[in-house]
Amino acid sequence: MFDVLIIGGGVSGMSCALVLGSAKNKSFVATKKIGVFTHQKTASLQEALFNNAYGIPAGTLGSDLLKTSTKQLSDSYPHVIQIPAEKVLAIDGEFPEFTITTNRTTYKTRTIVIGVGAANTFSIQGLLQFVEPHQKSLPEKQRIQLKNKDHKVAEGIYVTGTLAGWRSQLSIAAGSGAAVATDILTLWNNGVQTHVHDSIR
Repeated sequence: MFDVLIIGGGVSGMSCALVLGSAKNKSFVATKKIGVFTHQKTASLQEALFNNAYGIPAGTLGSDLLKTSTKQLSDSYPHVIQIPAEKVLAIDGEFPEFTITTNRTTYKTRTIVIGVGAANTFSIQGLLQFVEPHQKSLPEKQRIQLKNKDHKVAEGIYVTGTLAGWRSQLSIAAGSGAAVATDILTLWNNGVQTHVHDSIR
């Protein structure tokens, strides 16, 4: 049983995983089992070039970021389980016990974060009832989002990045994933507002 499984190895999903992973020394996180599906074949980063993203050197390729983000996660927070080659097909159940079915097997988790793109090919069974037109994308692009309130789709289900209705900018997607991570940390901290920072002091 995972405490949280993140679906998506793009910007928002990996940002969420990194923030959750970085909280490992907090007492209310120490026993939590965190996982992320890093299936990246359809990630919009595959063709991206970044010249205007804060903290990222100009000329950085999105395809390189996909590789470096998973390496950063494994190097810095190896306790976060990466599931690299499985595609999520369906979600069943309700909080606090969901079943995630992939093209290979099934997993149990208490909380789910969906961080895949906003393409209208979205096909995860069990979430289709939440699909609606993207509110911040041109209609002709036929993008979709999941109905949510401050990233929360339903009890135990969160959505990040463009699928949450945000515009397609790396900094926005990363912030969205980090925001959801801190919401989950707050829940694990019995509702006491929290975040996690590293310091040189």
